[in-house]
Amino acid sequence: MKLTNRSKVVSNKKMTLSESLYIPAILKGMQITMRHAVKTLAKGSSTVQYPEQERPRAKIWRGMHVLKRDEEGRERCTACGLCAVACPAEAITMVAAERTKDEKNLYREEKYAEIYEINMLRCIFCGMCEDACPKSAIYLTDRLVNAESNRGSFIFGKDHLVEKIDDRIDVSDRQTELQRKLMK
Repeated sequence: MKLTNRSKVVSNKKMTLSESLYIPAILKGMQITMRHAVKTLAKGSSTVQYPEQERPRAKIWRGMHVLKRDEEGRERCTACGLCAVACPAEAITMVAAERTKDEKNLYREEKYAEIYEINMLRCIFCGMCEDACPKSAIYLTDRLVNAESNRGSFIFGKDHLVEKIDDRIDVSDRQTELQRKLMK
């Protein structure tokens, strides 16, 4: 019984001495390497001196997460949990709490995320959390995630994720037309 028509006939012919030493294959590989090296030297260096220079990134590039605030400085996240459910890597965890009357200027709704954490080692930067959020609270920005020396510092809590009131992050390139209309 034949499942596909991609089968090939394989021959078991004896290799010659040069084939068994792999000399033609090695020379062919070295020829390709030298051709690329010469082409790179003629073109100039393609190395980027990272901290001083940065390569341009696409507009849709997904970097560090941010939890947005509204115009009055209150957190938008209502701890609905849709971002955590949508995350295929299960990198987002949250604990919901009810706001008190004293916290009315801090949170928009009666329910808010008391603990909101993203494990950046698990995150695959797919943007599904961003798509799932009904309140447009979480976005992936164009900022790089900083390098750290231990694993524990890659679990970002609200202290890393919530944008500062005096340092707002522009995510207008990431917003859809519908989100922009709803923000107005």
